[in-house]
Amino acid sequence: MNWLTEFVRPRVRTLLGRKEAPDNLWHQCPSCQQMIFHRELEAAQKVCPHCGHHMRATAAERLSWTFDDGAFTRIELPKVPADPLKFQDKKRYSDRLSESRKKTGMDDAVLVAHGSIGGHKAVVAAMDFRFMAGSMGAATGEALVAAARLAVLQRAALIIFTASGGARMQEGPISLMQMPRSIIAVQMVREAGLPYIVVLTDPTTGGVSASFAMLGDIQIAEPNALIGFAGARVIEETIREKLPPGFQRAEYLLEHGMIDMVTPRGELAATLGRLLGLLNVRRAEPLAA
Repeated sequence: MNWLTEFVRPRVRTLLGRKEAPDNLWHQCPSCQQMIFHRELEAAQKVCPHCGHHMRATAAERLSWTFDDGAFTRIELPKVPADPLKFQDKKRYSDRLSESRKKTGMDDAVLVAHGSIGGHKAVVAAMDFRFMAGSMGAATGEALVAAARLAVLQRAALIIFTASGGARMQEGPISLMQMPRSIIAVQMVREAGLPYIVVLTDPTTGGVSASFAMLGDIQIAEPNALIGFAGARVIEETIREKLPPGFQRAEYLLEHGMIDMVTPRGELAATLGRLLGLLNVRRAEPLAA
C-alpha cells in the first residue's frame, strides 16, 4: 500500500498535471451559515436555497436579472469632477475612487440601461453597494437625471434599484445637493405621465432613503431588506426607548404602510413586467430580423 501511495500516485499526478481547485466554488450564507455551490447560488440569483436569505447583488447582476432575456443597452453617463473638494481623511478621496473603480469595474456607484421588461419599455438605474457603500455623490445625481431624461425621451417607465449607505461625505455639500437633484429627476418623469417604480434592496439608508428612494409611484422591497434613514442604535439613543423587533426591515415597513409590497428576488422581473402592463407602459418594438 505504501508503494502505491508513496510512489505510484505522485508519479501519476506528475504525468497528468495536478489542477488546483478554485477557491470560490463554495459560498457561505451569512444568515444560516450553510455552504452553497456557486452554480446553485447563481441559478437562485444569490438567494440562499436553505433559508431564503437575499444576499447583496451587483448593479450588473440586477440589470441582467431584470431585463427580458438579460438583454439591455447600457448608456454612457456624464462625467463629473473626480475630487471637487480635494478631500482627505485616512486616504485621499481620489485614491478611494481609484480603488473602487479597480475593484468593481465601474466609474461610480450607478449603472443605467434601457430595454424591455415583460415586453414593455423601461429604463433601469441600479446602484452598487460595493462602490463606496453605494454612497450618493455628484455622479449619482448625474446618473439619475440622465436616466430620467432617457425615460422621457423613450416614453418608458423609470425603475431604480437602491442600495446605499447614504450621502458621500467626501463630497460634502455637493453630495447633499444631489437629494433635490434626484427629486427633480423624479418630477421630470411624473410630469411626462410615466411610471416611476423603486425597488428597495439591502441596505437603503441615509440621504438616498430621504430623497428619491421613497418617492416611487410603487414601492417594492426585497425580503428583510434594511430600509431607513438613521441607524437603529442612534434612534434608540435619541428617543431613549427600545425599538420593536424587525424595525427598519422590509416586512415592518409593509405592515406600517411605508411600502406597497415585499417581493422575492426570483419574482421581481415578472412582477415589474406585470406592473408595467397594468400601468399601460408602451410596449417595446421588436428587434428587426
